[in-house]
Amino acid sequence: MSRLDSFIRRLSAQRDILNAVADQVRLLEGPVLELGLGNGRTFDHLRELFPDRRIIAFDRAANAYGPSMPSADNLVLGEIKDTVGGFVGAGASLAHADIGTGYEDKDAVTLTWLPGIMAGVLAPGGLAVSGLPLDHPDLQALPLPDTVKAGRYFIYRRE
Repeated sequence: MSRLDSFIRRLSAQRDILNAVADQVRLLEGPVLELGLGNGRTFDHLRELFPDRRIIAFDRAANAYGPSMPSADNLVLGEIKDTVGGFVGAGASLAHADIGTGYEDKDAVTLTWLPGIMAGVLAPGGLAVSGLPLDHPDLQALPLPDTVKAGRYFIYRRE
C-alpha cells in the first residue's frame, strides 16, 4: 500500500471512530483533549462534533491552519508527555491521541507514558481514541466501527 493510501485510511479510520463515539461522549461531562494538534484538522472536526464542549489541544508548537487554531487558553505547548501530565484528573469525556510516528522504536518510547496519561486524564466511562494501542488495566478496548480495519486505530473506555 502506498503511503498516501495508508494516510487516507488512517484519517478515515480516525474520522469514522470519532463520529461513532460522538453520541456517547455527549452524554458525559468533561472537556475533550486533543493530544497532537498538528495542522488542526482533527481539532476542527472535534469542534463540529462538540460545539459546546471545551476542547484543549496539546502540541510541541503551534502549527495549525489559522481557522483551526484553538484559543490561547485551550492550547498547551511543549512536549506532550510533560504538559499533559498537568491534566491528570481532569475528568475528560474524550481524549484523542494521533501522535504515532510509524517508527517502532520511537512509538515504543511513546507507549511507555501514553497509556497511563490517557487513563489518567479521563473521567470514569470516558473514551480514549488513539492511533497507537493503549495497554493499561484501567482501559477496556471497545469494538471498532465496521469501516475500520482492526489494528488501524483504537477505542477504549476508562473503567
